[in-house]
Amino acid sequence: MPLTDLDLDDLRTYRPDLAAPADFDAFWADTLATARAADGTVTAELRTDTRLTAFDVHDVRFPGWNGEPVAAWLLLPRGSTEPLPVIVKYLGYTCGRALPAEHLLPPAAGYAHLVVDSRGQGHDTPDRGEGGGTQWVEGFMTRGIDSPRHHYYRRLITDCVRALDALPQLPGTDSARVVVSGASQGGGLALAVAALAPGRVAALLSDVPFLCHFRRAVQIAGEGPYPEIAKYLRWHSREQEERTFATLAYFDGVHFAPRASAPALFSVGLMDPVCPPSTVFAAYHRYGGPAAIEVWRFADHGGGYGSTPVKQLDWLAGHGLAPKSAG
Repeated sequence: MPLTDLDLDDLRTYRPDLAAPADFDAFWADTLATARAADGTVTAELRTDTRLTAFDVHDVRFPGWNGEPVAAWLLLPRGSTEPLPVIVKYLGYTCGRALPAEHLLPPAAGYAHLVVDSRGQGHDTPDRGEGGGTQWVEGFMTRGIDSPRHHYYRRLITDCVRALDALPQLPGTDSARVVVSGASQGGGLALAVAALAPGRVAALLSDVPFLCHFRRAVQIAGEGPYPEIAKYLRWHSREQEERTFATLAYFDGVHFAPRASAPALFSVGLMDPVCPPSTVFAAYHRYGGPAAIEVWRFADHGGGYGSTPVKQLDWLAGHGLAPKSAG
């Protein structure tokens, strides 16, 4: 996989001048207030059929967008007797929460682990949509693209923030020690939550994040979801192009980044054709809190692969977020 973007020296100085919509903060304040007003019930059912003898697994539902129930898994180290720091995991594009056995590393390291389903992308949380707006069959990127109020990511990001609202009602979790995390789409969602839940996020792990610097990503990404937007725009007028990017600006990590302040660890693959490294650096350079970035020089969209969790666990320990049993 060759380099398809800027070289590292240029990436370290890549700081595009990108203005957020004037009503960006008001849009999200109104969105979250509306979701919280819809209320809903948080449930956590202990599963006894997983055969995971070292872990307790709870099948969680919490109210998300419009009060609609969102599925999640909560995994805890069996025998833990006090609230644990919790890693909240958001998922990659087209990935649902899948099965509990796919999410064992954080609880094996002593953390509570909340794995949040992505509406419409898995099997357990449907996306009922808005009943209006543009629908596009190629995927989620252009679903409701005519307006930020209709767009799919308004609903999904709201779900992700509401997961933090549910934490105080979930067993075994310390809502004062919350790490938001994810790779690709999950990394972009975690970045958005860090911005939209100030004071409630202790740390951010944003691995090869998606949903950043949309216009450049659409122009140069050769694989993954961004080409869905290019394909959509191929058949529309120049006026629709500007309207599309105006909508996407409300969901762009470069605008969430300066609004977040928790310590953050980003990562980037310099040979990533899905989330071009310049789009990751554009968000990283604008981050509002202390931040580091792990650069994988010869990596594609997998980033550091199996090395990534080791780096992240060490980094969390260095920021006082290791479980007590782990030192």
